[in-house]
Amino acid sequence: MSDAPRKDRPWLIRTYAGHSTAKASNALYRGNLAKGQTGLSVAFDLPTQTGYDSDHVLSRGEVGKVGVPVGHLGDMRALFDQIPLEQMNTSMTINATAPWLLSLYIAVAEEQGADVTKLQGTVQNDLIKEYLSRGTYICPPAPSLKMIADVAEYCYTSVPKWNPMNVCSYHLQEAGATPEQELAFALATATAVLDQLKPRVDPADFPALVGRISFFVNAGIRFVTEMCKMRAFVDLWDEICAERYGVEDPKYRRFRYGVQVNSLGLTEQQPENNVYRILIEMLAVTLSKKARARAVQLPAWNEALGLPRPWDQQWSMRMQQIMAYETDLLEFDDLFDGNPAVDAKVEALKEGARAELAHLDGMGGAIDAIDYMKARLVDSNADRLGRIEAGETVVVGVNKWQQGEPSPLMTGDGGIMVVDPAVEAEQIDRLNDWRASRNDGEVQAALRDLRLAASEGRNIMPASIVAAKAGVTTGEWAAEMRAVHGEYRGPTGVGTGRSNKTEGLDDLRDAVDAVSDRLGRRLKFLVGKPGLDGHSNGAEQIAVRARDCGMDISYEGIRLTPAEIVAAAQQDAAHVVGLSILSGSHIPLVEDLMTQMRAAGLGHVPVIVGGIIPDDDAQRLLSMGVARVYTPKDFELNTIMGDIVTLADPAAVAAE
Repeated sequence: MSDAPRKDRPWLIRTYAGHSTAKASNALYRGNLAKGQTGLSVAFDLPTQTGYDSDHVLSRGEVGKVGVPVGHLGDMRALFDQIPLEQMNTSMTINATAPWLLSLYIAVAEEQGADVTKLQGTVQNDLIKEYLSRGTYICPPAPSLKMIADVAEYCYTSVPKWNPMNVCSYHLQEAGATPEQELAFALATATAVLDQLKPRVDPADFPALVGRISFFVNAGIRFVTEMCKMRAFVDLWDEICAERYGVEDPKYRRFRYGVQVNSLGLTEQQPENNVYRILIEMLAVTLSKKARARAVQLPAWNEALGLPRPWDQQWSMRMQQIMAYETDLLEFDDLFDGNPAVDAKVEALKEGARAELAHLDGMGGAIDAIDYMKARLVDSNADRLGRIEAGETVVVGVNKWQQGEPSPLMTGDGGIMVVDPAVEAEQIDRLNDWRASRNDGEVQAALRDLRLAASEGRNIMPASIVAAKAGVTTGEWAAEMRAVHGEYRGPTGVGTGRSNKTEGLDDLRDAVDAVSDRLGRRLKFLVGKPGLDGHSNGAEQIAVRARDCGMDISYEGIRLTPAEIVAAAQQDAAHVVGLSILSGSHIPLVEDLMTQMRAAGLGHVPVIVGGIIPDDDAQRLLSMGVARVYTPKDFELNTIMGDIVTLADPAAVAAE
């Protein structure tokens, strides 16, 4: 008879995955499940996330790049072919279009004959962090908050095991949030949603609804601080549920969270080092039993380079399995109870977060404080980058110990998976076939009812499910939401006035002044984000540094067509145009922009491009006429500033 200690059940082991097409992603999911993955985590492409069909002008170059395109019921059917949804725990990283994707999921589950009340999983459904850090919002904050509540209310009555909202602090840290900001901004988001939900349900049912709210959290490399942050989250959420909402049952006050560890700290330089970073970051969310994640997904070692291959994802999954099944971690009670250093750090984090929460409450809560929170994140990220540039924060292989052996992992296929450009045209063909095969009368009737439900303030979930079954597309669903609620452009967090962060910028400021004198006016630098990529952190930091160097900057935020950027360059008489693209769609978008620049008589204006750009693609961009290409390894912003000054300098141009 074994006397081995009883082990806790491991967390759900997930891999965030999806690319190219629903059929290709389905094969990937079934392969991962066969390798021991215990839950699905679906990545959707940017058109799906932002509510555009694959043939929309803004979708160009983005189809199937950062996730799977799901344009209608047929795509969702193919995505989960031969995967019994009643037995799955599925996480869908979807926000603005969360009501729609959940409707498609429910429709497929019903086709499979599943008992919908048994479906388990999560839709992220957190719009507030989209305004702050990720950029896949559609509508303004107030109607978006109402849609979040629609999903929560519907799930509570019809899909009771589903988590209708996943408060996502992950992207806050990616945007530079300090631990205190991550705690406070995430908890403020949760209270904004619960305040919206409270009047909708019977007071006796409200505690159970509180118990269905989950969180999606980030864990960075400072893993002791991050572990303390998780313990602080547990305590603060329990406090809020008890004191603000009067939830008496501790089961409903439990802080339930999934995690993906930090991608911001993954480096393009010596990328093999990222394996260690990912493992260390995972310790923060697994070591402390009281603050252990319910589900873990890990990035792959090569995500700073591009899209990971199935082998790369498998390697990250094996890391989880070794931790869960080979070590003795799950045999022990909490390892940190009573530790004075941990207790002191947790209390300090809670104190800082409470102060920030009180400030947000004083502003009217998360929705009213969006501009403030965005500006705070941009400032924090600037501080973080400044410490790396100054060498105060050591990043191995980046600002210290840069010399190393070439990585054998990078040979052969370049170390990443590349999505076939033909995928986009094939997806559009399937979309056109789908539209042609529908009953147009049913589609129009479903869209009319959907618009009516939205305009009358009814819960949009029932009408969305009917629309899903009628064959409505993702773009058509979102178009109705745009028609009723309008579109929204989020704050950039980038002020136009010079800041007082001038340390080390004197020479650059003098150079900007000298070149501006030669130009006859202030050096004008236009920063643009073409396409649907909402990862704006890099563009914001370039704009902030250029502003602090004395340039006249123009940055209108995310989601612009190449034509809009060219028009802005013409209107502003920009001296240099900078493009930031992190979604992998740089080739088609830059090609389109360069063609339009020449057609507009702006072929002489230097264009620089930053993003996750493989070397071969960088050469292609340079051959198109791009003046400079920057990737994550170019972390010294002042070097980039010097290049901009040189490119704009008429004296330098004359010398050439």
